[in-house]
Amino acid sequence: MNIVFMGTPDFAVGTLETLINSEHDVTAVVTQPDKPKGRGGKMMFTPVKEAAVKAGIEVYQPQKVKDAEFIGVLKKLNPDVIVVVAFGQILPKEILELPKYGCINVHASLLPKLRGAAPIQWSVIDGDEESGVTIMQMDEGLDTGDMLLVKKYKLDRKETGGSLFDKLASFGGPMILEVLKQAEEGKLNPVKQDESKQTYAKMLSKATGEIDFSKTAVEIERLIRGLNPWPSAFTHIHGKMLKIWEADVLDDEEVKAFDITKTDCGNIAYVDKNKMLISTGKDYLDVKELQLEGKKRMNIAAFLRGYKVEKGETLNG
Repeated sequence: MNIVFMGTPDFAVGTLETLINSEHDVTAVVTQPDKPKGRGGKMMFTPVKEAAVKAGIEVYQPQKVKDAEFIGVLKKLNPDVIVVVAFGQILPKEILELPKYGCINVHASLLPKLRGAAPIQWSVIDGDEESGVTIMQMDEGLDTGDMLLVKKYKLDRKETGGSLFDKLASFGGPMILEVLKQAEEGKLNPVKQDESKQTYAKMLSKATGEIDFSKTAVEIERLIRGLNPWPSAFTHIHGKMLKIWEADVLDDEEVKAFDITKTDCGNIAYVDKNKMLISTGKDYLDVKELQLEGKKRMNIAAFLRGYKVEKGETLNG
């Protein structure tokens, strides 16, 4: 097949590389415009552009894919199918209907659950037992098209946003090859999504990571894992940002061995040279790894050796 690939972040690279190394012909790649990065403001390629340039594939970076000029470019490319993976722009009807086999999307959730921008992180934050990847025939809605292939994955007990990202990113390539084969053979079996089960994975920002200690320790621990490595969960101590990278949950029975008096949410309920417990809306957060503003990530024992924290102090966001 003659394929145009649309994608932008790291998550899309594995699928692109699989297509490049397949029997199919990736004639062009479409990705978001380069953006300045770092203090120097140097313009940086998207991860997908880097992979395409390395493979010698023509790259297009329209500000808006709906512009007539770019649609004209697509018509000249005349793709059999457009494969879309985390591209970052809504495709208009004219593009959706242009290829013979339409536009096929690789989405990192078990649709219709977690439509939207950040399904991987929200799957961890929400406490899902399983996640996965859905290959979908795109329509004009937001992740509403018919499902063509689904692969499930059972989350580990300590799954992070980063670890789930890596696992699901590896699914896309083999799955898209299977779907393209079915398309060529006329064996696609589209399945409509159950709209009654749809949920939305809203876009993440740094503010998403601000910890609300009135929530339960279970909810906070999931937030910490879901936002690891980005944008990270954080609070403040002595006026400085404190990122929490890993924690466990201790219930009332488990903390009986410690000298704890029930305190307000966000208070340090117990601290010694190796342990710091934080009071929450329900149960306690046992901090394992953290990072003070301007410092490196470290385990709790190393942190407490170099930074004085007292029982009863309050962490606040």
